[in-house]
Amino acid sequence: MPKSKCLECSSCHRKLDAALPANLCACGGPLLVRYDLGTIRHRWLRRDVGRGPANIWRYAPVLPPLAEHIVSLGEGWTPLTRARRLGARIGAESLWVKDEGLNPTGSFKARGLSCAVSMCAELGIGKVALASAGNAASALAAYAAAAGIEAHVFLPRDAPQANFLECRAYGVRVTLVDGLIGDCGRLVAERAPAEGWFDLCTLHEPYRIEGNKTTGYEIAEQMEWEIPDAIVCPAGGGEGMIGMWKAFQEMDWLGWIGGRRPRMIAVQAAGCAPIVRAFEENQPASRPFEDARTLAPGLRVPKALGDFLVLEAVRSSGGTCIAVTDDEMLDAGMRLAADEGIYTAPEGAATVAAAGKLLASGFLKATDRIVLYNTGSGLKNPEAYSTRFPRAASGEQDKLGGLITPR
Repeated sequence: MPKSKCLECSSCHRKLDAALPANLCACGGPLLVRYDLGTIRHRWLRRDVGRGPANIWRYAPVLPPLAEHIVSLGEGWTPLTRARRLGARIGAESLWVKDEGLNPTGSFKARGLSCAVSMCAELGIGKVALASAGNAASALAAYAAAAGIEAHVFLPRDAPQANFLECRAYGVRVTLVDGLIGDCGRLVAERAPAEGWFDLCTLHEPYRIEGNKTTGYEIAEQMEWEIPDAIVCPAGGGEGMIGMWKAFQEMDWLGWIGGRRPRMIAVQAAGCAPIVRAFEENQPASRPFEDARTLAPGLRVPKALGDFLVLEAVRSSGGTCIAVTDDEMLDAGMRLAADEGIYTAPEGAATVAAAGKLLASGFLKATDRIVLYNTGSGLKNPEAYSTRFPRAASGEQDKLGGLITPR
């Protein structure tokens, strides 16, 4: 079965050898993996997909690593759950939640890092590094440990404690940075050449997108190949949306979905909304967002390298970009938990708030089939929801938040 044909720059379309390690194109553009889909479509039929394992590797013909190099912890094939009570509350007759909180390490980042670390194993890369708001660091830590690869992660000092503790437990090298994810990324870029690190920051290499695109394949398969009308997706670095959009393009070329596409809706925090602002200003890319503030770590990205790819997906699909406040996120997350039993991270909760607004405005119709992309578990960021449940001055609530000890 043919694997990747080449790497192609998403900006200048230069093609590179897929057999060699690569980060960014010489022009600075992110690289994307390309396949010989004309050959694959005759050897891998849609009806054969269900014979694969219940993880992202059921789509192995359109993932780059060879089977012997795969590093897997069971990522992918997460539930697509019908949200009837929540749908009735916000006016949606067919509302679904793709729950990535059930992945290893509790977020969608497991998909991308499984694929990226597998390619590192295949290409003989022994040292890796990335900058993260939290969940990508946890995922890299887990997969690097499973692969026996040396890993270094750079986190903002105020990253969720759960991510910090996970990284330490997995044994990776953790550097806390006084700043945001961009400051962490600059440190990785500065130190990588001298340290011999392969840069795994978002879209600084082509393989994480490949793992992330499997969400699009899964949504299509779980909906019996009937594409939803809209997918509402948090967009910090944008890799989730970029990956899914790539998946729908590939499925079209494979002849699986007949040219249909969902409207892609990018959701950001009101306190850090560079892509929303660029969409509203009809710009092809964003400019850095000043004084970025939000309790959703994954949305606190003042300037994403792949912002232009997010905007392309939104515009070409007839979608939109929308911002929600932190209070709206938390309210929506609590509604989703109480109505459907799904405890989502603030980033995923933002999609609930956004869908409610878009249904109220008429952009989304009550009859649309809408998928909310929950990127992670609420257990990954207890600090966010704790603001809604402050401790009492005395009594039983004083016992929250410490080690369990005899009374």
